[in-house]
Amino acid sequence: MPESSLPGGFVNAVVRVGDTVRRPASARTTFVGDLLRLLEAGAWNGAPRFLGVDEQGREVLGYLAGHVAWEPRQPAAVSSDESLVAVARLVREFHDLTAGTPLAGDQEVVCHNDLSPKNTVYRLLGGELRPVAFLDWDLAAPGARIHDVAHVCWQYLGLGPAVADIGDASRRMRLIADSYGLLGRRRLVSTILWWQDRCWRGIDTGADAGDIAMARLRDAGVVTEVQRAFQWVSDHRDALEHSLR
Repeated sequence: MPESSLPGGFVNAVVRVGDTVRRPASARTTFVGDLLRLLEAGAWNGAPRFLGVDEQGREVLGYLAGHVAWEPRQPAAVSSDESLVAVARLVREFHDLTAGTPLAGDQEVVCHNDLSPKNTVYRLLGGELRPVAFLDWDLAAPGARIHDVAHVCWQYLGLGPAVADIGDASRRMRLIADSYGLLGRRRLVSTILWWQDRCWRGIDTGADAGDIAMARLRDAGVVTEVQRAFQWVSDHRDALEHSLR
């Protein structure tokens, strides 16, 4: 069966074969497979189905049809309040399914750890694009609920120098926290800063160690971009935290 490359991947080469997706296996494949089977057993449709490993040693996942928001310019519905609410509720659903399971270990839940519009499938619902599923679970690991919620705020709101209206960004951050039902939200901004600091340092360290994927990210200017986002959040921390009180 012919293979066709899927757009948007920067680190891994991902191809479509019929109604399946093939991607390189990793040390995380077993954990991710167990997680996706758990979500399937819970009748949750917000993630691909794990179908095993093919003859080339690649992960085989079910293909999720829809619009993946990987390009910089997107329809307004992708970033609408309604879509933010739906994203937050999807995150809460899979968190609740993993809470208290062996996969979560001694942590609250299993976190996706890379939630962003680029890893989200949107479909027309009621005539508008709305998020229905998340892709790229290879960084999933036990963690705290607030970790994923903070990553959602950073990535789906584009928190950084490009934000034109700090008041609207603050309002929408509260909307995400409210829609998820997040407790301990006073730590949300500090957790966003933790993510941003962790992100650029991880890329820098990996690139220095010879990791080709991390070197590509650094060469593309991602380290500088995240450092600027970190500084922006730091500069506007008081306003962002005030909206969460």
